[in-house]
Amino acid sequence: MELVVLEFLVVLVILVGALFAFANTGRSQGRSARPNTQKISKQTAQKRTRPAHRSASKSGQSHQRTPPAFNEKSARHLPKERLLKGAAWVVDGDTIKIKNTQIRLFGVDAPELNHPYGKKAKWALHELCKGQEVSAEITDVDEYGRTVARCYLPDGRDLSEEMVRKGLALDWSKFSDGAYRHLETNDARKKLFLADARQKGRMHVWERFEARNKS
Repeated sequence: MELVVLEFLVVLVILVGALFAFANTGRSQGRSARPNTQKISKQTAQKRTRPAHRSASKSGQSHQRTPPAFNEKSARHLPKERLLKGAAWVVDGDTIKIKNTQIRLFGVDAPELNHPYGKKAKWALHELCKGQEVSAEITDVDEYGRTVARCYLPDGRDLSEEMVRKGLALDWSKFSDGAYRHLETNDARKKLFLADARQKGRMHVWERFEARNKS
């Protein structure tokens, strides 16, 4: 009887030891697994955030590459005119680019592209400049390097004058001293009423027009 009890106690001790060892093994495995999960989550978070940072920097660069229109308030008048020659890329009815220099035609105001006759004015200027070497006599430069210039075709025609003659630009007396006013067509200020309003400081006309077109 004593032998049977002794054997039972030995088996019981072995079972308790085995259970204790198994419990310790499970705890150590759980602890070692936790850091790996944290590393994976951190790497996943980094992968998710990197593309957003890159796209933000790219959008910032693209924004800087597209400066606003010529700003006469920050412009400085050149004591001596600078001459620039080359093929012209037409931006709109009164703006061109020659060798990456943005040039506003001297003394005139054409409609914006989203205004009545804006696209027609752009293509009229394009037809004048197509295949031609344009000479730009630069008179003013603003803080972004954009310029104002008297621009001429090889045969001596003044681009500002030609656009006014076509009824697709208005003389801007504030800057031209009325040099092109006598060339305006009879209906020019009626057709290009938004450009006329800008010259007269009636910007509420622009606001009404743009609000109508948005709705």
